[in-house]
Amino acid sequence: MIQGVVAIVGRANVGKSTIFNRIVGERVSIVEDIPGVTRDRIYANASWLTRDFRVIDTGGIEIENATFNEQIKAQAEIAIEEADVILFVVNGREGITREDQFVARLLQKSKKPVILAVNKIDDQIYKNDIYDFYSLGIGDPIPTSGSHGIGIGDILDEIIHLLPESVEEAEHEEIRFSIIGRPNVGKSSLTNAILGEERVIVSDVEGTTRDAIDTAFEKDGQKYTVVDTAGIRKKGKIYENVEKYSILRALSAVEKSDVVLVVVDGDRGIIEQDKHVAGNAHEAGKAVILVVNKWDLVNKDGKTMSKMEKELREQFKYLDYAPIVFVSAKERKRIDVLFPLIQEVYENSCKRVSTSVLNDVLIDAQAINPTTTFNGGRLRIYYANQVAVCPPTFVLFTNDPQYLHFSYKRYLENRLREAFGFDGTPIHIICRKRD
Repeated sequence: MIQGVVAIVGRANVGKSTIFNRIVGERVSIVEDIPGVTRDRIYANASWLTRDFRVIDTGGIEIENATFNEQIKAQAEIAIEEADVILFVVNGREGITREDQFVARLLQKSKKPVILAVNKIDDQIYKNDIYDFYSLGIGDPIPTSGSHGIGIGDILDEIIHLLPESVEEAEHEEIRFSIIGRPNVGKSSLTNAILGEERVIVSDVEGTTRDAIDTAFEKDGQKYTVVDTAGIRKKGKIYENVEKYSILRALSAVEKSDVVLVVVDGDRGIIEQDKHVAGNAHEAGKAVILVVNKWDLVNKDGKTMSKMEKELREQFKYLDYAPIVFVSAKERKRIDVLFPLIQEVYENSCKRVSTSVLNDVLIDAQAINPTTTFNGGRLRIYYANQVAVCPPTFVLFTNDPQYLHFSYKRYLENRLREAFGFDGTPIHIICRKRD
């Protein structure tokens, strides 16, 4: 579980990206070879001493014109607002610059803890230069070399020391779901329709919602929390720094959700950006419902809905487990259909299967469709265990994981779905070699 946010700030060419890569290391999110599963590189997750946290690179700060103060201030304030800890990177070989001093003053006014990393100290002859940086008033400078990995451990130790204390999550009776989608698909209108009141500002102007807004409510004895999030734009169409952080809030809301409603515009149809947005929910391993909004605007006949379902299945092949709902948030039609589905997919994502029944299903699956030779050998599955929920995760103990063909893995997933349901939730299958 993500337990804090670290923002890296500093002017251009001080080595922020190199330090960012060092902190993130080789940790890579789950990826599938299916078109449409993508991730914007506006942040990455890192882990150190059993703590997971998010790292943000804010981009270089440069003096280009007379209005540089406002530009620097805007970017630094966004980082200050979002972060639990700020890593301020300076160039130890070039000394203190006006940009460094300006950002340092902003950081001093904040109540956030700041770590000062003096980068490019990869030779003993530069080490004495770090003492000049005490004049920034930030604290003890840490000599660092991002390119050589020097001082990264010290930075990470300090990050863990300064991050908020982790809090064990108590079992909750509520179901927490977020509403995501590209801008102007009607997420805020859907939130208001779900709540039955004008809780969230609704506008036809793209990008109205800047923050994720949590609202708790109860329906038919079940407690819920709905999170309306800022619209997610595809990389390359993000013009404002503040919008990048709106996306960060949206993705954070996804990670904290039990269920994600992926909203598409039924009137405009599916575009590439929709697949990008849905990929974030899929990669996070969340239970998903595809919600086709603005269905009141569509010219319909007896085959319109089935055609749309077919198109959704073709475009969102990696979400073939997700149920599809057609609604009109504006006219508040079919909104009540969402609640039983939210409960169903949530329960499926939390479902546990007994080891004996699981192995019986897998034995039958292999008897019906035996494994074939792949990568020089034939896979043998000795036994399996379910090791996690949300999403349901299964470990197969085999003679050699490299013998598992992706098509056979897909076949096993389908057999598990047939046997146990799992509608609305992804399934993770991990193959390990039995010692």
